Amino acid sequence: MNRKIIFDTVRKLIGRGFDQPEVDALDKALDTTIDENRNRDQDSVPCVPSSRIPRRVGDAGIALIKQFEGCARLRKDGRIEAYPDPGTGGAPWTIGWGATGKGIGPGTVWSQDECDARLEIDLARYAADVARAVGDAPTSHNQFDAMVSFHYNTGAIFRATLTRKHIAGDYDAALLEFARWNRAGGRILKGLTRRRSAEARLYSTV
Repeated sequence: MNRKIIFDTVRKLIGRGFDQPEVDALDKALDTTIDENRNRDQDSVPCVPSSRIPRRVGDAGIALIKQFEGCARLRKDGRIEAYPDPGTGGAPWTIGWGATGKGIGPGTVWSQDECDARLEIDLARYAADVARAVGDAPTSHNQFDAMVSFHYNTGAIFRATLTRKHIAGDYDAALLEFARWNRAGGRILKGLTRRRSAEARLYSTV
């Protein structure tokens, strides 16, 4: 993996360089992805031992995230522009596959390749967060993917009661927690309600 290309792309997207903690976080996320790919390639049996906690979001999680994030605000020139938060009508501004943060605001425009590159980096980062949050608690890949989608949207995996219930093995209670996270700007949003319902279905799928 050519890390320079990835780092250069992120620098361009956020419009600045990195401080050392950010470099360390990106390196860790990339290392996690590389290790998971290597382990998958070396496996001699199709089943994954129950003791192995997922470290990389799977196809079901990526599809769910893409379904609800979407590359909105497609311009006639094929580029994609930022849009305001539906709950606040302003910040945080979003672009591409749900990307937010410094350098993203009114007038921000990216190419599709830039959106896809940012998605790949964000997926690795959020998956690393979820893996760290659940630790060695038994976790199916569907549960992991559902929690990555939840964290991708809320950023709340480390403080959510959902996580504590999951670690405790109380999966029924954890399932109910998804529905609580359906507000933005103090208002219940139909889109968030639908997303939490989809995440809960994935979480409960064997």
